[in-house]
This record gives sequence, structure tokens and C-alpha cells, in this order.
Amino acid sequence: MEFIKAVIKNKKLIWQLGKNDFKNRFANTSLGAIWGFLQPFIFMITYAIVFQFILKTGSSGEYPYAVWFFPGMAMWQWLNDSIISASNSIRNYSYLVKKVVFPVDVIPTISIVASSFVGLFLIVIATVLCLIYKYIPNILLLIYVILAAYCFIIALTRFTSAITTVVPDFANFLGIAMQLFFWFTPVIWDLSMLAEHPILSVIMRCSPFTYLVTAFRQVFLDENIIFSQYGLYTIVFWVITILLFVWGNSVFKRTKKDFADVL
Repeated sequence: MEFIKAVIKNKKLIWQLGKNDFKNRFANTSLGAIWGFLQPFIFMITYAIVFQFILKTGSSGEYPYAVWFFPGMAMWQWLNDSIISASNSIRNYSYLVKKVVFPVDVIPTISIVASSFVGLFLIVIATVLCLIYKYIPNILLLIYVILAAYCFIIALTRFTSAITTVVPDFANFLGIAMQLFFWFTPVIWDLSMLAEHPILSVIMRCSPFTYLVTAFRQVFLDENIIFSQYGLYTIVFWVITILLFVWGNSVFKRTKKDFADVL
């Protein structure tokens, strides 16, 4: 496929531009890239304190709250930052779009690489915290979840990056949509709360966001999310991801010729 070939062919360029993208986000600050790691970390700590100790509404079931909360929030922050930044990437890199020789298809991937620095940092923090509580990660499941997250992010942003480029207002809509997804995804609440609403529970479990957040928690909680309890939802997740990629890729290819005109 054209997109995959472009990514493989330009992997070194994507990596270099991704690193530069991350550094440039904080280029005018004294601490530089440290802010990129500090801000989401403080955000996670704040949520944990508010929901566990102030509102006392945090739900962790039989597990320590930190072990339940931090993996889910780390995954969500990575997904949110990657999707928002990649969706706006073509407009941010408009000067590259106007260069005929530059492979426009890989531009969203550059932003995904840039977001990965913070995302993987948060995953490491969540992993270290769980190890402190003596919850050992399932390495194979961890690799699977990271791979699944990348596949979903790429699939979704093939569509959102194209639409945001030709319809700038879509960026605002996407920001609102991601806020809604945050509250409708079990990041700070547990799926067991929907036990009395089976239909709603099934709908929530079919969400790719729910699958990835829950899957990353299961990396530490020693439950087989892939083949047992969540076996059906694993199939649903990959069907949605593949369909999103095929659809998004089609939209991207159709609209790509208009990028230079609207930028």
C-alpha cells in the first residue's frame, strides 16, 4: 500500500522530524522538552488526588487505586495527544505540503512520533508505579497493546488529518469529541458501574478507546483481555481499526490533491 511504502521509505526522515517537532513545542521555554513530560505527569497526579481523596469517587475494585488509575490515564493521554496533534499536522507543516517532492502521506506520522516521547514516558511511569506495588507487567501483552494503540492512532488520523486540512472547523469539533470520549471511556470510572445497563455496557466495550485503556490496565492486573473476557471485543477492535484505516486512507487520497490550495 502507498502509505505503508512511504513510511518505510522515509522512516529516517520521519524519526528526525518527529524529534525536532517534539523539541520545537517547547523551544522558547527555559526547561525545554522537560515541560513535555512534566505537564501530563502533574495532570495525572492531580486527577488521582481529586478523585481518590477529595471526591472519593475513584473506582478500583480489588486493586490499589494507583495501579488501576495510572495505566488507564497514561494510555488516554497518549491517545488524546497523538490524535489531536496528528490531525492538525498537515496544517502545521503547510510549508512541506507545498513542496512537490515531499511525501505528504507521512506528515501525520511525524506528529505521532513526536507525541510518542511523552506517551511512552507516561507508560514507563505507570509501569514503575505498578512495580512498586508488586504488580508485574505481562511483557507480551504490553507489546501487543502498544502496537494496537499505534495501529488505531494511524487508522483514525488518516481520516481526521485529511478532513482537518480541508475543513479547519473540524479541528474544533474533534477537540470537543475527544473531551466527550474521555468521559465516556472508563478512564476515571470502572466498567462494573454499568452492570445494571447491559446494552450500554456492550456499547462502551466496543469503543476502541475503552479497549485500549482497559487492555493497558490488564497488562498489570493479570487478566487475559485478548482471548477470554474481551475476546469478542478484540475482534471488534481490529475490525473497526481496519475499516477506519481503509476509509481514512481513501479520504486522504481523494483530498490530498486539494491540500496545497487550501493552505
